[in-house]
Amino acid sequence: MKKTLVAVFLFILSIVILTGCNNNNDKVIKVGASSTPHAEILEQVKSALKEKGYELKIVVYDDYILPNKALTDKELDANYFQHTPYLNSYNAANNTNIVSAFKVHYEPFGLYGNGVSSIQNIPSGAKIIIPADDSNETRALLLLAQEGLITLKDNKTVETGITTLDILDNKGYDVVAVQADSVPAQLKNSNTGTVAVINGNYALQAKLNIADALAIEDASGDAAQYYANIIAVNSGDEDSPKIKALVDALKKEAVKTYITETYNGAVVPIF
Repeated sequence: MKKTLVAVFLFILSIVILTGCNNNNDKVIKVGASSTPHAEILEQVKSALKEKGYELKIVVYDDYILPNKALTDKELDANYFQHTPYLNSYNAANNTNIVSAFKVHYEPFGLYGNGVSSIQNIPSGAKIIIPADDSNETRALLLLAQEGLITLKDNKTVETGITTLDILDNKGYDVVAVQADSVPAQLKNSNTGTVAVINGNYALQAKLNIADALAIEDASGDAAQYYANIIAVNSGDEDSPKIKALVDALKKEAVKTYITETYNGAVVPIF
């Protein structure tokens, strides 16, 4: 009888412990993010989420692959580092079903120079460094075309994707596509006269000021919406209590003010 009572007690205790763990898990929102500006922006909503009973845990990543892998492996509830075109490319390449839950901000691409003060002063035959991954290569080439540094083949759009193979006329420049996170360092170590198109977050990490860019993307039209950085989740989780709480916290005016005042145009709120 005594052994039976002990067994029953241990069984009930295990249920209580497991239930408690599950309840605690339900109150933790784990989000993967790039360090700048994504993790910094997420830090601003910790207090608001705490008031709603949630603990926000931010996992910082320094590349563009691991945050999506961790999300599909259910190690994260969401991630915040990418825009929809990049996500679409990732889904297609990896047979995943990650979706956007909320558009947070837009990061204008900038063209920066090593010892170059204006577009007109880029020397003939100069090296132009751009990021190589699908969507960002498209974006970089469109910026170069916008500034008249190259001419692209007709009917090339963000939807179809653009690579260096679609350059109709390079105007004598040497356009080189490299890994996105290496562009700032390669520009810094390049010969005078070299220019580079740099992603907004990598420019921030490299302490580059958007005001010093030789050119930035034209934000008119659909560009800002198309390249908005998003809260990404596994399909079906968009309306989960955790994600709803996270999105509601990000929508606050205080977050918009923080982005505007902190990044001085390098990051633009889009909600």
